[in-house]
Amino acid sequence: MPNSFSYIPGSHNNQKVIFIRFEKNFQLLQEVKKIPGSLWSQQKKSWYVFDTDVNRSLFQLPFESTQHPSHEGLLHLQKFKSYLQSRRYSENTVKTYMDALRSFLVFHNQKSIFEITNDDVISYNNEFILKNKLSSSYQNQIVNSIKLYFKTIRQVNLDIEKVHRPKREKQLPNVLSKEEVKIILEAHNNIKHKAMLAMIYSCGLRRSELLHLRLLDVDSNRNVVIIRQAKGKKDRIAPLSPKILELLRSYYKIYKPTHYLFEGQTKGSEYSEQSLQSVLKQALQKTNIKKPVTLHWLRHSYATHLLESGTDLRYIQELLGHNSSRTTEIYTHVSTKSLEQIKSPFDDL
Repeated sequence: MPNSFSYIPGSHNNQKVIFIRFEKNFQLLQEVKKIPGSLWSQQKKSWYVFDTDVNRSLFQLPFESTQHPSHEGLLHLQKFKSYLQSRRYSENTVKTYMDALRSFLVFHNQKSIFEITNDDVISYNNEFILKNKLSSSYQNQIVNSIKLYFKTIRQVNLDIEKVHRPKREKQLPNVLSKEEVKIILEAHNNIKHKAMLAMIYSCGLRRSELLHLRLLDVDSNRNVVIIRQAKGKKDRIAPLSPKILELLRSYYKIYKPTHYLFEGQTKGSEYSEQSLQSVLKQALQKTNIKKPVTLHWLRHSYATHLLESGTDLRYIQELLGHNSSRTTEIYTHVSTKSLEQIKSPFDDL
């Protein structure tokens, strides 16, 4: 979670909660609203979430003694972690699956793992996830984690199909106009900051993909960027525009990175995610754009602008590194190219 937030355990209406404190800022307000289960207290004049194992993990707060799995559960968590690591799941996936299973085992820490049934999964969904207003995507993560754990560690197949999975929320990606993107990219005078944001948009990169780029990944002879071991442990390439190459050369002459394309304060070290988020935040503060823009908006905008310029959806899928074309097709719902050709009946009144 953003460093701009502070998390303070307390009580509200006779319930244990975690208060979320932050400076008055529109963008931070939008971020706190995205936290699953976040609520506003008029009485306390503060945002808060319920004090749960999930939220303590999310905010990296210490757990209370009552918020631990049983000894048996801890042993099985370690076995599950060893399995995930041996299969070379990414660190993020391991953490997501471990946090999900841990939360489930904490909820049922008074019950032997060998007695857990489908009914226990359903009761967890109803009495914990729904009660705490956690997202449907988190609920799906829980079910996936439990299913994999029982299949691999317990070697027992729970009938997960009987556990109701929520319908996925169909949210459209947030997209900026080309004019808005230009304003954001030109907001910084610092050429390093300008180059970082420009690379995300010009190549459709995820935040982590930009931070992991090495100098050798920029192939100026072929005018491509090689994105290595991205999501799903896949390599892919993205075209490198002459404009961005010129910007990168100017940046290199000043900063002379040694290993990563964009390095932290120490030579050869990776630039931090928090610092990159701050780069965008500072750019937005210099503009009149009031939208709660995130780094991922630049990637969404890249894909949508490609589609609007006539790029085939199959190529966009490859450029973004999507496994399924269905993931890429969502950009057809935010492209204005076809909408511009539709005449509103209001014009004929």
